[in-house]
Amino acid sequence: MPEISRFYGMVIRMYVDDHPWPHFHVWYQRQGVAVFDLRRMEITDGWRNLPAPQRRRLRDWAHEHETELLNNWHRMERGERIQRIRPLP
Repeated sequence: MPEISRFYGMVIRMYVDDHPWPHFHVWYQRQGVAVFDLRRMEITDGWRNLPAPQRRRLRDWAHEHETELLNNWHRMERGERIQRIRPLP
């Protein structure tokens, strides 16, 4: 699963073979995985695996990079390479 970004202990990865809608997966330390739905712009699964500050940062980052995330999703659907996205400072 290609890594898109990494910040504040979170690793952001994307692949298109598990769900048909645009989304990405977030790994946070040893606490588990969450799924961020790009249609609804919110964490839809595993949100309890992320502490509140990480959820806020993730949401802010996703809103800031929504276009880039969707472009990466479409690249993956076409079998093209994705581009890394700048992490939060």
